[in-house]
Amino acid sequence: MVAAMAGFTLEDVLVKEVSQTLPVGEILVLFGVGGALIFALVARLQGQRLLVGAVLSPPMRIRALFEVTGRLFYVLAIALTPLSSATVILQATPLVVVAGAMLFLGERVGWRRWAAIVLGMIGVIIVIRPGSASFSPLSLLAVLGMIGFAGRDLASRAAPATLSTSILGLYGFLSVVFAGTLFSVWDGEPFVWPHIDIAMVLTSGVVAGVVAYSCLMKAMRTGEVSAVTPFRYTRLLFGVAAGVLFFGEQLSPAILMGSGLVVLSGGFVMWRSGAKN
Repeated sequence: MVAAMAGFTLEDVLVKEVSQTLPVGEILVLFGVGGALIFALVARLQGQRLLVGAVLSPPMRIRALFEVTGRLFYVLAIALTPLSSATVILQATPLVVVAGAMLFLGERVGWRRWAAIVLGMIGVIIVIRPGSASFSPLSLLAVLGMIGFAGRDLASRAAPATLSTSILGLYGFLSVVFAGTLFSVWDGEPFVWPHIDIAMVLTSGVVAGVVAYSCLMKAMRTGEVSAVTPFRYTRLLFGVAAGVLFFGEQLSPAILMGSGLVVLSGGFVMWRSGAKN
């Protein structure tokens, strides 16, 4: 899980770097194509069929919809807003997953975990600071991305167990291609031919994303969820450090306070998940 979070952070850094040169829609399309090709190759080397009926099951269709939402809005967030704040907001994903599991999957969540979920959402609000002079509507892009990833994770839990990590990755990245195509049509910005150094940076981002995705699926499918999920919060440390070191971002008291509340509430929710509600 720690390796997955480090990989996703590296992916974020490289995507944010190329977003200064390439349109967001083009980044999503190229990123999705690269990841899909890698997962398709891995699946074929493992003797798996790429076209199976299970990928059209209702959970997989719902998963694709949320994957499109999460990828599109989160890439827009890291391209247009500070990486550190977008990373903090993304860390509320496990809290939304727990709430969604109760609302849609029938899991029991007691009042203590509900209180912790509310506390974590307050942390997100502190980072966004609606109503203040420093509030930017662009910060809501990260919120929409976080909701999309939470929905994807919930749908993944209901996906057919016969689908391997490679197949899930393949169709997940194909969803990214679809997201980029939709945004490109809406945005109307033409694609540009990337310079060799930009192409190499983007390729590195694809590789980092594929490795991170594989590590994440391995952790969630082989480890106890309550044991591995808290290590998701290492992404906050990686993301904030990357924002400061590579992009010269400043850590405001609001970001520090919001980060603390999100991590505190998330840790409590995971601890209570292993006990009674």
